[in-house]
Amino acid sequence: MDGQARKFLRQYGYDMVLGSIAAFYVFTVPYTKVEESFNMQAMHDIIYHRHHLDKYDHLEFPGVVPRTFIGALFVSTLASPVMSILSFLSLPKFYSLIAVRLMLGCIILSTLHFFRAQIRRKFGHQVEAFFVAFTAIQFHLLFYCTRPLPNILALGLVNMSYGYLLKRSYYKALDFLIAATIIFRCDTLLLLCPICLGLLLARSISLWKAIKHCFGTVLLCVGFTILVDTIMWRRLLWPEFEVFWFNSVLNRSSEWGVHPFHWYFTSALPRSLLLVYPLFTLSLLLDRRILAYVLPVLFFIVLYSKLPHKELRFIISSVPIFNFAAAISASRIYNNRKKSFWRLLYALMLGLLLISLGCTLIFFVASYENYPSGYALKKLHQMGHSDHRAGDIMVHIDSFSAMNGITRFCENDHPWRYSKEERILPNELQNRNFTYLVNEHSRIDGFQCLFKIDGFSGVRLQKRFPLIEFVKKPKVFVHGSVSIEDVTSRNWPGCS
Repeated sequence: MDGQARKFLRQYGYDMVLGSIAAFYVFTVPYTKVEESFNMQAMHDIIYHRHHLDKYDHLEFPGVVPRTFIGALFVSTLASPVMSILSFLSLPKFYSLIAVRLMLGCIILSTLHFFRAQIRRKFGHQVEAFFVAFTAIQFHLLFYCTRPLPNILALGLVNMSYGYLLKRSYYKALDFLIAATIIFRCDTLLLLCPICLGLLLARSISLWKAIKHCFGTVLLCVGFTILVDTIMWRRLLWPEFEVFWFNSVLNRSSEWGVHPFHWYFTSALPRSLLLVYPLFTLSLLLDRRILAYVLPVLFFIVLYSKLPHKELRFIISSVPIFNFAAAISASRIYNNRKKSFWRLLYALMLGLLLISLGCTLIFFVASYENYPSGYALKKLHQMGHSDHRAGDIMVHIDSFSAMNGITRFCENDHPWRYSKEERILPNELQNRNFTYLVNEHSRIDGFQCLFKIDGFSGVRLQKRFPLIEFVKKPKVFVHGSVSIEDVTSRNWPGCS
């Protein structure tokens, strides 16, 4: 038994470490934001409405651009046995939210396991250990790996591609990048092209064979996404083509903010990589083998930098490769740590490790406070559950609240009912039959402010301990109708 246990830990121990950290983030920060809302609502509807498409959220709230249902269908299908157990136990939908996020995390970490296994095979156990350590102390990769962003769904396929590149199964690597591009994120094309060019220049693949092979993969992926999404959206549709047209051709993504060309290198990568940033740069000098893997990813980020609208999640697929490169540097430093010059590098690496852990803690605390409307609705359910009024309890959720923590998974069953109706002016809400409002405004005619939820607003340095103060401000307010005595007569915390 001891031998079997050691074998199990040797094979899956690192997965348990990374999975435990990802699960910790799920349980402590369970709510999601607007970027994840489509796939969250899609998974909810697949689980609870199944073939009744008329009840699906995306038909009423389609979003700016359509997204594919393939990822949501895949995760929901794998999570269906757990859903059956939760349904049998009559547990609230909130537990389903946890379940689907954990399932997504398992999928992404399994693809990372494949990539890590190839690192171990080619570069040894020590490089693998450093790769796991760097992944564990970083915040963003494990925090996001359970969040159903299109970028994360694409990340799973990109991880597989990285693994096949290390295995020298180059055509399989291209297959996964093509699938990620066509189905989940069209901008993965910016990674596919440099990798393909590098393979052609190194004569690892032939141009004609690559064209023939990839053409079949393209047809299969395009046909699959059009088939699925035309059914789900009820119109002829290839979602990622519309996303490409919207973001790249029309350049409409810049309406959501712009950053300078260097932002990925001076802001996003330092925050996401932490101590890995200088270490992966050092690896370019220490091991020439790494150039073939890192340079295409760097070109990917340079190409992406030309788009004005930038977000960290857009380049999160680069993080595993940079962690891999940094692990090679760390292994070389560790092996030579007793030599004078390398001893200094080793001390610097340990110092950067401690700083990185501190940064991850700061990121976590900030993120914990960044989903105020989810906490607001949870508190409303806890304090409003003893209503004995006849009829439904109607809750209106405004756009700000819907974007900052609330999904269909957060809703309770009868007598609670919910509305996300848009374009209702605050002074018109009193003319509706809403019992409660979850709203960004502190004062609304015809309603009494029952309580407020603070959210993260920034970080402030101070001269006393602790040196960092997290600034919070009221973000979401819950109101009750003044015309319902059973609501206003109860003891609420208030908003003062």
